[in-house]
Amino acid sequence: MTAPVNPGVAGGPRMRPWHFIVSFGLVSLFADMVYEGARSIIGPYLATLGASAVIVGVAAGAGEFIGYGLRVVSGYLVTRTRHYWAWTITGYALTVISVPLIGLTHLLGPALLLYGTERLGKAVRSPAKDTLLSHASTLTGRGTAFGVHQAMDQFGAMLGPLLLAAVLAWHTGDYRLAFGVLIVPGVIVMVLLWWLRRRVPDPAAYETPGSDLTPNQPDTAPSPDFPSEPTHHQSRRRPSLPPLLWQYVAAVAVLSCGISSFPLLAFHAQTQGLLTESQIPVLFALAMLVDGLSGLVMGRVYDRHGPKVLLLVPIAAAAAAVAFTHHALLIWIGVAIWGIVNGILDSTIKAVVTQLVPSDARAAAFGWLALVRGLGLLVAGTILGVAYDRSLTLAIEVIIAANLLALVALWSVLRRVEQP
Repeated sequence: MTAPVNPGVAGGPRMRPWHFIVSFGLVSLFADMVYEGARSIIGPYLATLGASAVIVGVAAGAGEFIGYGLRVVSGYLVTRTRHYWAWTITGYALTVISVPLIGLTHLLGPALLLYGTERLGKAVRSPAKDTLLSHASTLTGRGTAFGVHQAMDQFGAMLGPLLLAAVLAWHTGDYRLAFGVLIVPGVIVMVLLWWLRRRVPDPAAYETPGSDLTPNQPDTAPSPDFPSEPTHHQSRRRPSLPPLLWQYVAAVAVLSCGISSFPLLAFHAQTQGLLTESQIPVLFALAMLVDGLSGLVMGRVYDRHGPKVLLLVPIAAAAAAVAFTHHALLIWIGVAIWGIVNGILDSTIKAVVTQLVPSDARAAAFGWLALVRGLGLLVAGTILGVAYDRSLTLAIEVIIAANLLALVALWSVLRRVEQP
């Protein structure tokens, strides 16, 4: 096993790997309070502005495409510039600024635009953030590290909706106040990022513990935000991605086509009179609780049993279709299963990338993985929105068919991935 990082080495971290992962988990916890809190009520909020199921489905799908799909662009830019912290901080700033502004508009167009801007922030930061975490994960266990981070991430995703549920129960219909209270965790996010950036200027040192830099060389040591001038060879070098990664990415694309968005699920629950306005964020909080726990548990299962455990994902995604029924209890059950699916997709499924791709190309690989997820979710949002307007049965059939195809595609790829 790789020797522990010496926290006294400059250019190297002044924080142990687990401390870095947990600290970054706190950043994600408060950030998730902001944007997952917003996501928990955006569907019903758009309905109050006159949106139909198709508009909600397309808006949710387009938002996911922006949040996931554009990561391939930021992934390559991160790989080229190596300004990991700069991209990470900028992305979080876009989110914490955009979300409170959503509640200030009472027009559908501006609300959709701000929701898209919030999703853009996720696209900007995610490849850089995932790369920073991947460095520390080499010393802690890949699946376990991403699972722990996801668990903390989703704890915040649970607290945010519960906060908004309390606000809406106290002031029914006051979406301006609901979005506005999310300013507070947003400020905490930016403070934590500033502190963490100073403590760990170059997390890549977790994978190179033998650095000969010293603590007294901050001005000469290259940092991820101010790299040294690249050589001619470095400036022309492009990350190499193996063929098996592309096959894995294609399988994830198919899988994503069979996953509904929560805004559409929430739209269904409220417009059908199955849940109240304040119950919708509680429903989302349940999904996020299950999401975080499943990411944590599946991370450890992945480390013990290998990538084939991910075959459970399309099976669970197909079962989540029970949320599109006229029974309130089945909505709670279906959304809980939906939380399991997203917990694995947002955590453990990334561990396969770290097995297939070298560290210097991971940002680009994470970007491509996010792109296909975004495209799949855009397709799912559009098709399921149209199918929902036609009949609930058709929407359920689309979900099941897509996940059957995904199960076959994932099996053909994962059986060729070596166990970690």
